[in-house]
Amino acid sequence: MRNKQSTHEVLQQLVASNATKVKLAATDIDGVLRGKVISFEKFKSVAEKGFGFCNVVFGWDSGDVAYDNASYTGWHTGYPDATALIDLSTFREVPWEDNIPFFLADFGDDAGKGLDVCPRTLLKRITRQSIDAGYIPSFSQEFEWFNFINNVDELYEHKFRELRPITHGMFGYSILRASQRSAFFHDIFDLLAQFNVPIEGIHTETGPGVYEAAILYAGLPEAADRAVLFKSGVKEIGNRHGVLPTFMAKFSEHLPGCSGHVHQSLWSANGKQNLFYDKKSKTGMSALMESYIAGQLHCMPYILPMYAPTVNSYKRLVEGAWAPTTITWAIDNRTTALRALPGSEAATRLETRVVGSDSNPYLAMAACLASGLYGIKKKMRLKIPATTGSGYQDKQHGVLPKNLWEATQAMRNADIAHELFGEAFVSHFAGTREWEWRQFAKVVTDWELKRYLEII
Repeated sequence: MRNKQSTHEVLQQLVASNATKVKLAATDIDGVLRGKVISFEKFKSVAEKGFGFCNVVFGWDSGDVAYDNASYTGWHTGYPDATALIDLSTFREVPWEDNIPFFLADFGDDAGKGLDVCPRTLLKRITRQSIDAGYIPSFSQEFEWFNFINNVDELYEHKFRELRPITHGMFGYSILRASQRSAFFHDIFDLLAQFNVPIEGIHTETGPGVYEAAILYAGLPEAADRAVLFKSGVKEIGNRHGVLPTFMAKFSEHLPGCSGHVHQSLWSANGKQNLFYDKKSKTGMSALMESYIAGQLHCMPYILPMYAPTVNSYKRLVEGAWAPTTITWAIDNRTTALRALPGSEAATRLETRVVGSDSNPYLAMAACLASGLYGIKKKMRLKIPATTGSGYQDKQHGVLPKNLWEATQAMRNADIAHELFGEAFVSHFAGTREWEWRQFAKVVTDWELKRYLEII
């Protein structure tokens, strides 16, 4: 966790920078940043006590359509304000917006208790459980995403069928392709670093106009903050370059999908010992790391919507497309759900590969940490053997749910999900995913028209 700053210290910094306005934001259940710009005078009055923010941000979907199945808020509540609590330790300046001061917030009630349905609040609660148990989490997320020519007017006119990538061909790890959009490519790296979202590495991936970037590791919730701000930052920077980035998990059935792999390790209370590493072990993995992996494998089928939250997520989770489909793990194997990376004490970590780029980083990281801690708490042994060869063929320990509805029903009805995340969160989140499925199920797609219109 980042060092706390006093309200006085932050206000002094803003006075010194001659700030006249401040940008505030929080994520909804889908990981979309919702926020506003307020005057510096208003910020001074709400910096400590928080401010009212319409709770509709947890009462509608990513398209601003109100849920009809949410108990937390809705027409039955009148959509009152919730208290948004500003986290002063998240202070940044947005370099592509004249260095306007920026803060993240999460939600609580009038008594200061965190709101059960708030993703950042959930991650903070799971993080506290880890720290109280003596484990300091270190996390990072990496993203793949496609970049298109920003012709939004044409996209709406043609129903999003005329997508034009910024470059053509596959060209993974291509120096040539990166140089052809070098201003955009380097602005991502440089401006995000100034925004306190440091990137460890960035390169082109296989596919037209697709990049991949790994964000530098940090504690929680800072690592998730960086991931959320990375996605929004890339979109804002892209807009200034005439580029439309997308973090959809799968935009074309003919191309690989986009991942949001989560890397993680647990450290000692003093932060000096990587508890996943054991130099005396044949694999370099500690018994604690094995229990953590066992916990994730055990919980994965019951919490999958937190890794794969949209209808589109499951178009990525198909065989032979660089995304996992089975309950598997192995050392340095990119076909399994979990990829263990033992090595030096500094670098030993676990990569959870099932996570998609469309995930809400707060929920994905909360799911990783909570399920891993479950394995440690239950002293679970890693009984599932490491996969040799293709993880797609190793189905003996189960396969992942095939679609959002199936995955959501597994989560709603699983005692373990309620144990990890609480009744209020699971009920609300499952309802939002059921809503998402219902919206998809009633739409007549281009595929159906092409297949049935003339011949049936």
